[in-house]
Amino acid sequence: MTEARTPSPGWFRRALQSGVVIASTGPEHADELERLQEIVFPTLSPEERFRAPHYRKHLELFPEGQFVALDGARVVGMTTTIRVDDATAMRPHTFAAIIQGGWLTSHDPRGTWLYGADIGTHPDQRRSGVARGLYAARQETVRALGLAGQVTVGMLRGYGAEKHRISAEDYYAGVVTGRITDPTISTQMRIGFEPRGLLHGYISDPVCDCYGVLLVLRAGTDVPAAWVD
Repeated sequence: MTEARTPSPGWFRRALQSGVVIASTGPEHADELERLQEIVFPTLSPEERFRAPHYRKHLELFPEGQFVALDGARVVGMTTTIRVDDATAMRPHTFAAIIQGGWLTSHDPRGTWLYGADIGTHPDQRRSGVARGLYAARQETVRALGLAGQVTVGMLRGYGAEKHRISAEDYYAGVVTGRITDPTISTQMRIGFEPRGLLHGYISDPVCDCYGVLLVLRAGTDVPAAWVD
């Protein structure tokens, strides 16, 4: 782990070459973030979707870990993070257990890993580098706080449409070896995340048949983004 420092509120703001700005989340973004959740995760159980009051609480809990993508004043991307300890990061768990009703009270201020609870990009900004910019911002948080890296559980987003012809285990194995391209997990692996296992019943969303993949990105792995220097 690197030497830790505590970023100041609103510490992050960098522009991508597309003109989209990746910035620290502010309370003024909360209402738009709630609407973006509904657009990005339309099939997710409403009980597992963040709302505006949740986002405001996240800023009290762990402000240096929350980021938005801004196209002008419009919120077009977001990521929500907390800190967790080694055991929480690496053992099987559920999204519900992590988000605690959306309030993120599982956050451990002394946790050694940055846990990516979610990440999302508006459909009209996908494949434009916004997600990579958000991952890069998270990686800068990891290094600023001297953490071991990022851990997340990616939705096995392509599996829901394939579940009638292939088992989740075979689909996952195909994604890991590169034989199958999953719209979420394959992208995360290209960024540098390492798959650590398949989690059944992780999240209440039919698009992935409730499956997730535990993923780890070490602090030493660079996440290049198309920043304007």
